[in-house]
Amino acid sequence: MSELPAPIYVCGATASGKTSHALACAAEHDGEIVNADAYQLFRGIEVISAAPSDEEKSVVPHHLFGILEPGVHCDAGKYSEMAAPVIADIQARGKVPIVVGGSGLYLKFLTHGASPLPKGDEALRAEMDKKPVAELLEELEKLDPVEAAQVNRQNHRYVSRSLEICLLTGGKVSALRDGWERKTREKEALLKGVWLVRERAELHERIARRSREMLASGAIEEVAKLAGIHGNWEKAIGVKEIRQHLAGEISRDQCEELIIFATRQYAKRQETWFKREKWLKRIEL
Repeated sequence: MSELPAPIYVCGATASGKTSHALACAAEHDGEIVNADAYQLFRGIEVISAAPSDEEKSVVPHHLFGILEPGVHCDAGKYSEMAAPVIADIQARGKVPIVVGGSGLYLKFLTHGASPLPKGDEALRAEMDKKPVAELLEELEKLDPVEAAQVNRQNHRYVSRSLEICLLTGGKVSALRDGWERKTREKEALLKGVWLVRERAELHERIARRSREMLASGAIEEVAKLAGIHGNWEKAIGVKEIRQHLAGEISRDQCEELIIFATRQYAKRQETWFKREKWLKRIEL
């Protein structure tokens, strides 16, 4: 039985050129493109989310673009559940999945799975917040001396989180973390992906150009049409600013300036995220 083709992940900051690179990659490897952008999942915000054009999507098959109504809730876990069978189907047909996007957490869930560490317990945290860090450390040393020795002992939040994990799981956070890191290394040895990087000044210029084109190409109309519909899509950069403009609170020029600034800040956060993903091959454009 022949080995299934491994997915290729194309990652990078907004406006870095992921779409064109993914198309070239798909042409070279006989691939099909799978979306890993949190906002391009939603229909009706193609302009504001910078989704591929109909012309671009006609070149090779595209999957998971515009599949959700704006009012539907989606998170990294749900995305992974949707993407996994799509990728498996592409592989089963002998094609290479080209997974493209800049939503780091969505990609992380897809490539590595969910963290084994439990979510926070509000009641337990409220109880621990009342205790001094020395008392929390004493409890942690009894449950997990290894973690107690390596945690930042002056940071109340770090100590309380480690103790919280021990109490919620009945195990040792150090063992859970070591096991997770070992599995992560094993998974990353099999992953294939690139991180597209541009010079900061060039990226900023591309962001400014895209923001101007977005406003001129129907982004304002998209947001106006979705008034009253709430959901994840509202967190897309530009929605808040365009709503301020529609309400008469800021001018169009101010709206554009705010969107450019917010997008640059987001790109910086994306770069910080992908820099930590050592399995990605850095490509300077």
